[in-house]
Amino acid sequence: MAVSATLRRPMARMCAALLLSAVLVLSGVGAGQADPNALWNIVHNKCVPNEQQSGKPDPCVAVDLSGGEQAGYAVLKDLVGATQFLLIPTARVTGIESPAVIAPNAPNYFAVAWESRTYVDKVLNRTMPRDDISLAVNSISGRSQNQLHIHIDCVRVDVRDALHRYEATIRDHWALFPVPLAGHRYLAMSVEGEQLGQANPFKLLADGRPVARADMGDQTLVVVGATLSNGHAGFIVLDDRADPARADKGSGEDLQDHSCAVARS
Repeated sequence: MAVSATLRRPMARMCAALLLSAVLVLSGVGAGQADPNALWNIVHNKCVPNEQQSGKPDPCVAVDLSGGEQAGYAVLKDLVGATQFLLIPTARVTGIESPAVIAPNAPNYFAVAWESRTYVDKVLNRTMPRDDISLAVNSISGRSQNQLHIHIDCVRVDVRDALHRYEATIRDHWALFPVPLAGHRYLAMSVEGEQLGQANPFKLLADGRPVARADMGDQTLVVVGATLSNGHAGFIVLDDRADPARADKGSGEDLQDHSCAVARS
């Protein structure tokens, strides 16, 4: 899915969207509030109509409907942290458990989320190395919203360093990562390529791990940009399963740093 020109709107629009998002949160409809449909309501009732009527997707920073609303997406600044953005389908997709994310014609939302990392760069006023940027989708028990959203933000410094240390051991199939990340054991696999256009992490998980396919709602997925040991650009894809007995909510977002300390390291 190509990223439209709306992803290159000026910084002024992004700042305006942040202020409008803040108003929504303070009014009790933000992503961090009790309403599990808040994100859906913002995108469906505000961002999409505003884009269709005026070409201004406020309070989102971008809306792309070039493939139709069922295949479209919005980008919204999250109120948590200075650099966190959310990639949200404009179709009603509840989350990682939805059959829609692994359907044969499913949009590759992770690919668009990766291209949308430029918003993080704009906030920081610099182009971040691919190894410093991460994408995350939480499990059902690790999220507050019942509309699929991919967190786009910096990766934790300790997570980045661990991925660098063990990158040469990661193969193109799922295997246990050698050490815990943020206190939890993840499975990892590597994907080669500058972009994720040919690799949909939802499908990599469902097709590569039949056990996960039968239990997608308890899975959490994290994608971190990488420079592979062969010198090529790529990604490390991480999977964990929610496990209440181990106090693991399946929140891959825990591998992200919404203060973006990696930009200062």
